Amino acid sequence: MLSKRKKDNLIKKYAQKKGDTGSPEVQAAILTAEIDELAKHLKNHRKDFSSRNGLLAKVVKRRKLLAYLANEDMERYNKITDDLKIKKMAFDGPKTSLKSDSQLDSGVDEDDMDDEDSMEEDK
Repeated sequence: MLSKRKKDNLIKKYAQKKGDTGSPEVQAAILTAEIDELAKHLKNHRKDFSSRNGLLAKVVKRRKLLAYLANEDMERYNKITDDLKIKKMAFDGPKTSLKSDSQLDSGVDEDDMDDEDSMEEDK
């Protein structure tokens, strides 16, 4: 668990204004610190499955926060991912959904795949 002192330091560093604890940057920074601590714990306790589930939930929550931030303000998204040393996600552009790695590798959109299926049914 993240200590109060560490959490307060993260809030001070990433807050947009005094007293800001809810901005996506602050939340992502806190989640990243918690993820790091859980990852260290799981290296020593490999069979702790409840902590593993908690770690996965935190990763998903952080991913959603960062996706929201990227859609709202790409400059802030780039700054926080650089500061926290988080891998950037693949985007088409603003206001789009995330694509999986397999879709990016193949270069085919799901929408295009649906159109091809409907064309084959028309034949």
